[in-house]
Amino acid sequence: MHLKRHLNTVPRTGVATALAMTVAVLVALWVLSGCSQKKQGGAPPPVSVGTVTLKPQAVALQSELAGRTTASLVSDVRPQVAGIIKARRFEEGSQVTAGQVLYEIDAAPFKSAYDQAAADVANAEAAVSAAKLKDQRYTELLQIEGVSKQEADDATAANRQAVAQVALKKAALESARINLGYTQVRAPISGRIGKSAVTAGALVTSGQTTALATIRALDPIYVDLTQSTAQLLKLRKLLGTAGAQPGSAAVTLKLEDGSAYAVPGTLKFQEVAVDEATGSVTLRAQFPNPDGVLLPGMYVRAVVNEAVSPAGILAPQQGVTRDARGNAVAMVVNKSNQVEQRSLVADRVIGSSWLITSGLAAGDQLIIEGVNKIRAGDTVTPVAVNLEAKSADVRAASL
Repeated sequence: MHLKRHLNTVPRTGVATALAMTVAVLVALWVLSGCSQKKQGGAPPPVSVGTVTLKPQAVALQSELAGRTTASLVSDVRPQVAGIIKARRFEEGSQVTAGQVLYEIDAAPFKSAYDQAAADVANAEAAVSAAKLKDQRYTELLQIEGVSKQEADDATAANRQAVAQVALKKAALESARINLGYTQVRAPISGRIGKSAVTAGALVTSGQTTALATIRALDPIYVDLTQSTAQLLKLRKLLGTAGAQPGSAAVTLKLEDGSAYAVPGTLKFQEVAVDEATGSVTLRAQFPNPDGVLLPGMYVRAVVNEAVSPAGILAPQQGVTRDARGNAVAMVVNKSNQVEQRSLVADRVIGSSWLITSGLAAGDQLIIEGVNKIRAGDTVTPVAVNLEAKSADVRAASL
């Protein structure tokens, strides 16, 4: 009110000057007030971030390979002689042992052939006796010139022919005995037998292409795995230059439903040639199969321990991100508690961590919590995070 009255009393040209001075005073007071508040509050404290200190450790380098199971032994059951099937002596799908009778073929014609061969042997042996006696008598008569030299030689030759006939007839007898034995079709190996292709009354022939049944040995069982040549070359480079050591021959198995096979297996060999169609090599593993869980032809995935890195660096996955180009990057806290961004080479995922082959070293403080609050160059307060205890808390909360 007084200011207004005062303005009314001053000349009009001085009103603008008075207003400008008033505004300047107000601005100065506002600036001084802001500076006083900033001086009282001070700079904001550093942001706290959760970190883990990286330590070198022995890391098993594993590969998960696809494959299929195959029987360790496979044998088709085929007849050795022709005839009519009289009986089947096994249950389809059952376990059979080597030498067990599976089929019986009508043995009557083979028994008759055997008896005839036996009679031929007896007849030949009787002829040998007569020829031998004649040979002996002619030899004695030749000494007193009772017979000619030709007659004595003929008697000796007849004796030898009779002996040879005995050997020939005995061979025929053995052949007849073998054929008679073939009328009982036996299992060539032990294993699980499949369905029968014939029934009683069927005619079978020697050397037929159709098997009567198939036997497969399932304990142990093989798993044939495929590995790309790129993976193979990468592994060899790792073993040659990165100080890694060859892994064990132990192999674990995952079934089609995702469950783990209870019994570990052993890696037996690696194929010496590359499949030109697929560019891969075959690895064969052997697994015990006492309960018959694994059947031939099943699709499985096997985890193979290829190598062991004695001083590997594992970085938790939550501490590794990707830049705009898709490259792996991480934030670390240096000795001055400042944030540094590192470019990484992440080789593979192992559990919940990345195996780092370049960009991080033992002793680095990797930031795994609060990454979205900081930028490179910021000063932070590192707070150690116990990942094991945190994982245990999460598991307990989920129960």
